Formats: sequence, C-alpha cells, structure tokens
Amino acid sequence: MRKYLILVAIGLTAIACAPKGENVTTTVIPAEYKSDNLANMERVQEFLHSTGCYFLATVDGDQPQVRPFGTAEIIEGKLYIQTGHVKNVAKQIAANPKVAICAYNGSQWLRVTATLVEDPRVEIKKAMLDANPSLRSMYNENDDNTAVYFLTDAKATISSFTDAPIEINF
Repeated sequence: MRKYLILVAIGLTAIACAPKGENVTTTVIPAEYKSDNLANMERVQEFLHSTGCYFLATVDGDQPQVRPFGTAEIIEGKLYIQTGHVKNVAKQIAANPKVAICAYNGSQWLRVTATLVEDPRVEIKKAMLDANPSLRSMYNENDDNTAVYFLTDAKATISSFTDAPIEINF
C-alpha cells in the first residue's frame, strides 16, 4: 500500500508542477508523427507492461487527478494508451493534453511527462483492442467511445534508491 501512495504522490507532484493557465493546442497529424527514438519508447513500454498497472495523472481545472491504467502499446512507431470518451480522464486530456505517468516494478519507478495526441483512426483503435482483448467487452473500434492517444515530447526517468537515474526521451 505504501508504494502505491508514493506513486500517487509522485504523480500528483508532477502534474501539480505543470505550467498553469496555458491553453495547450496540438497540431500533430497522427499518421505523420514518428518518434526519433524507438528503442527508448520500447524500454518505457516494457517497463509499463512489467508492472501490469501504471498511474496516469491529468489536471481537472487546478486539481490533479490520478487513476490506474493498463494499456501501453507501440503501433506505427508511437506509444499509445486507451480510454473512453465518456470518462472524465478523456475530458481532462481534451482540455489539457499534458500528462504524467508513474509506475513501480518493486525496485524501480518510472516517471514520464508527455503531451497526448488523440488518434481517431479506426485501424489504430482496432490494433489497441486486439492487443488488449479484455477491453473488447467495453470498447469497439467502431464506436464513438473508444479513445486512443499517443505520447509526444515524452521525457522519462527510471529511478531507484540505489542507482543513478536513467533519463529517456522519445
């Protein structure tokens, strides 16, 4: 329980320290965006998969919000996460796409800051749901609820109490 409280505190701190009052707009075209460091992206995805659950922090007005997530898939050279448009998290991302992610694997923790970009393409939603078939009971690539986002401007740090932090950008 203590490790999860630490993760929540880290996530809240990261998102609470984000610039306030900025109106964030993103003009990234999903089909054209490519990360310049796939190996780093894969390292972050592997860490997230190893934990089974990570925490995504957003902002609701001036209040940080943190919740558990599980999806993290590399599709077309981009790291994607998934949620539903009806959820508050999707509304918060629409208002401010800057997010923080925090995960803990028992000996190291990962912190990521990034800007999310929604990708409305059906084939990307299908790939995400095919990679996470348990979500098919709630989502369908052809519905208006399924939302997939990829990370841009991602800066990650893997830390522990014993080793120097590892900085990862993608």
